[in-house]
Amino acid sequence: MSGESRGPASWAGGRGRGWAGGRLRSPAGSREERTIREVVEPVAPAPGRVDTAPAELAPLEATPGSAPAKAGASTGPGTGWRDRGERASAAAAGWAPVAGRVLLGLVLAWFGYHELTSPGNWTGYVPIINEASNLAILAVLVHGWVLFVLAIALIAGIAPRVSAAITSVLLLEIVISLSVSGLSDTSMRDVGVLGLAVVLTGCRNQRLVLRG
Repeated sequence: MSGESRGPASWAGGRGRGWAGGRLRSPAGSREERTIREVVEPVAPAPGRVDTAPAELAPLEATPGSAPAKAGASTGPGTGWRDRGERASAAAAGWAPVAGRVLLGLVLAWFGYHELTSPGNWTGYVPIINEASNLAILAVLVHGWVLFVLAIALIAGIAPRVSAAITSVLLLEIVISLSVSGLSDTSMRDVGVLGLAVVLTGCRNQRLVLRG
């Protein structure tokens, strides 16, 4: 038999054990190709089997009740103190107008009460009018009632901005009348109280208000 009619046993029409589609495939090459195919084409899980991602690739999930962490937010020891400081600042900003309003009302109530109960001790602060006259006593009584009504309105939160505005005008009149004879401790104190009244006039959305 000639060499053309008897080829190797591994040849059969151009395809043998080591050939597939005209390409020589060695056993080692077949294993490498299967490995590459398994990596590129993931194998479907067997029935009843649940594949889970590796622990190092699994996404981190927030524990129940914990707030999601913001990107770039630091979680160092100083973050808790910063958050507490911000909450305290927000609370102070909300309640500071109420505190100022109540304190200003207490000051007005104190002076109004003493002007109503002892008007003769305050006639010396009445400008122009003779302090020994009944007209001076009447002016002190009227002034005391105005102070007392404004004090109740500020403390109770009845039209607090309007009450603060009227108080500002009244205190401005007192500061001017006291400053005619020169600056004193009393006049400078009233300047500070006037500043508080002016600030309360511009405060919006106040708490503990009966009528805005």
